Amino acid sequence: MSNNLIAKSTTSIEAPRDKVWEALVKADAIKQYMFGAIVESDWSRGSRITWTGEMNGKKYEDKGVILEIEPEQTLQYTHFSPLSGKAERPENYHTIKIDLSGSGNETEVSLSQDNNPDEKAREESEKNWTAMLGGLKKYVEKSS
Repeated sequence: MSNNLIAKSTTSIEAPRDKVWEALVKADAIKQYMFGAIVESDWSRGSRITWTGEMNGKKYEDKGVILEIEPEQTLQYTHFSPLSGKAERPENYHTIKIDLSGSGNETEVSLSQDNNPDEKAREESEKNWTAMLGGLKKYVEKSS
């Protein structure tokens, strides 16, 4: 069993990086494309981030910490979900990294999530992140 299986997803969005970045850090935007999650954070390095909502009929409150934040470039944070059924310990957190690149009206969004315990979990994570990035793309392109 390897915890180094990394889930990856990318998308290209027809919008400038500032618009994509805004959608990544504004709670009202996030709720639109991230499965209805209510996200709270002050978006500074070392600050807490929480996601609350309901998925498949179960209420959840996920949590993490902002590790790196460079506006219009990089957002990296830890993430733990009690719905995983695992104990809340450092080894059960994922690290999510979102990088933005490109120029003009084209932004490339690359996302990775580490610490997937097996190939099945990695594939499920990729499926979920691909859906989220698809929602982000639709949201940003519609509102630009």
